[in-house]
Amino acid sequence: MTCPMKTTLHFQDADAFYEQLLDAHAGLEREQSELLNARLILILANQIGDSRVLQECLQAASAPLP
Repeated sequence: MTCPMKTTLHFQDADAFYEQLLDAHAGLEREQSELLNARLILILANQIGDSRVLQECLQAASAPLP
């Protein structure tokens, strides 16, 4: 059974994660930063695992901002 993409806030501590993300990018060249983002996306996608949920996430991220 496929679980739908979560659309409500699900972070335990969004601010802490954001700070960690900024810290991970500190001092990196643009190419290194893009590689870090790509690797992180693939690692997080693996944690989700469900291809339908991942497709929903891609569609949501690609949609124009309101």
